[in-house]
Amino acid sequence: MVSAMSSTVRATVVQASSVFYDTPATLDKAERLLKEAAELESQLVVFPEAFIGGYPRGYNFADKSPRGKESFRKYHASAINVPGPEVDRLAKMAAKYKVYLVTGAIEREGYTLYCSVLFFDPEGNYLGKHRKIMPTYRERLVWGFGDCSTTPVYDTPYGKLGSVICWENRMPLLRTSMYAKGIEIYCAPSADSGDTWVSTMTHVAMEGGCYVLSPIQFCRRKDYPSPPEYLYSPSEEFVTPDSDSIIWAGGSVIISPHGEILAGPNYEGEGLFTADLDVRGEIPKAKFMFDVVGHYSRADILNLTVNNRPLVPVTFTSSPCKSKYRDDELEDL
Repeated sequence: MVSAMSSTVRATVVQASSVFYDTPATLDKAERLLKEAAELESQLVVFPEAFIGGYPRGYNFADKSPRGKESFRKYHASAINVPGPEVDRLAKMAAKYKVYLVTGAIEREGYTLYCSVLFFDPEGNYLGKHRKIMPTYRERLVWGFGDCSTTPVYDTPYGKLGSVICWENRMPLLRTSMYAKGIEIYCAPSADSGDTWVSTMTHVAMEGGCYVLSPIQFCRRKDYPSPPEYLYSPSEEFVTPDSDSIIWAGGSVIISPHGEILAGPNYEGEGLFTADLDVRGEIPKAKFMFDVVGHYSRADILNLTVNNRPLVPVTFTSSPCKSKYRDDELEDL
């Protein structure tokens, strides 16, 4: 049960790079950025896709050579268990700075990695996660597939909070399922710095009648290890190692349910971008003319069924019940 709805929430999207192959240093950086956001009186802070654990931008995971296998070993080691000590530390950060914290993370389960988003409340509780259900292009070589058992929407005093990652936002059926859960603060951490991303986010905001927060990393080549430890493909020759060459231009943005840009996009460097969200004041106005899963739906002719059960490769049935008879008694029956 959440407290009474607050009128507004100050939200910040973080545009910054991970410290690749160094998760403890990335967590230190996350805490510094959280402290800066708290100084802006932010109550909700959203970090980019794969911020914890790192996004393997430009790396060729189709490389089956010993070097490629060693690269995956390092990437696997940089991922985090959920729950685990890194999750505990993030929870403490959320409590210390009294914020709702949403962050992208590379989750490790056994020897499979997932691109996930983790949620924390200001009391330091880990709320849960969303696993990306469809990795994009080369991501499928290194990340597993999530399912709709991890597409949560959480009640908060500021509105219903959830996340859809990167090009999942191009999946209209997934978006529709999130709208049906009542999402109002729609977090869309992404790896897309392209010219069309802001248009995509604007469409989502207007279609869903929700606030959209899309943090994106800003990275230079020097933010990744130098070759030969890390080779940037398709060709390192176009990007000078250890340089200020921009390989990920950011473009983080916050958009209102009316399609108005409230903060960003920024392509200049790392930074925090902040806006005040008036969920109770503005979302009803947006829904007045268009409610995609309400008065503007046609359930008599168009409907969606979502399988939200966990999909697992192996299911173990319960252990056989022990007989009330001893073996020697069974022989006499």
